Amino acid sequence: MRATRLVSLLLLLQTRGQLTAAEIAGWLEVSIRTVHRDVESLAAAGVPVEAVRGPAGGYRLPGGYRTRLTGLTADEAEALFAAGMPGPAAELGLGGELAAARLKVLAALPSELQERATRAQRLFHLDTRGWFREEDRVPHLPALAAALWRGCRVRIRYREGREVVQRTLDPLGLVLKGGAWYLVAHRSAGMRVYRVSRVQSVRPLDEELQRPPGFELSAYWTEWSRNFEESLPRVSVSVVDREGNPATLEFESLDTAYRELLRRGRDVEVLEPPELRERVAATARELAAVYGPA
Repeated sequence: MRATRLVSLLLLLQTRGQLTAAEIAGWLEVSIRTVHRDVESLAAAGVPVEAVRGPAGGYRLPGGYRTRLTGLTADEAEALFAAGMPGPAAELGLGGELAAARLKVLAALPSELQERATRAQRLFHLDTRGWFREEDRVPHLPALAAALWRGCRVRIRYREGREVVQRTLDPLGLVLKGGAWYLVAHRSAGMRVYRVSRVQSVRPLDEELQRPPGFELSAYWTEWSRNFEESLPRVSVSVVDREGNPATLEFESLDTAYRELLRRGRDVEVLEPPELRERVAATARELAAVYGPA
């Protein structure tokens, strides 16, 4: 366990650059004291970890130092290949690159790990699409992803309601949520999230994008999506199931509640609000008239 943590610490410094002890502790989920001990162990083993003093200090590897550690445990090999996302990668224009990278990693593994990695592919599959919904068409997703990699501004045409508007944006990240792609971007009016399926065209500009100080995509998305959900109107519906158990369910609207509860048929009875109960009852009467005895 400790040997694995030391390797993780080394690779963390190699990939993330200079980090404070507190940041390393957060990444590795250990105490700061443990970080100090692990750094001492790496130094004793000949790894040239440098300690930088001062308020902005921390630990770092000297410029140009690279480890050639490539070993994977059996569990890590399985996790790596089980977590692959060929569908989303293809939408981003990286399907071929992902397949090639996985082949290279697979070829570098010992034979016993190759079998476990390919077994993970046979046993697990990730489907990001939601049920009973039309698939988002995102023909401009690869262009947005390319702009992100280049770090350049883009000018897009975007459908807002019935209108198509033009926006100049600093693209900051792409998020896949419930089968739909979203672009997190910054413009003169502030931060905003755009649904990629509504993008009509993308033109990269010869201008470097300006990234807001301290911006972190995952943290921003977590806060934005929580605020978005809280801002949606809520409708409380009282129901009872066939065993007589009452419950209160939350829906975005009466229309959504009507569609969802109608699918459940006799498994649930709507008690309140009365307008929803009457709407479901009216639909039931119409169906009985069509499908009832001749």
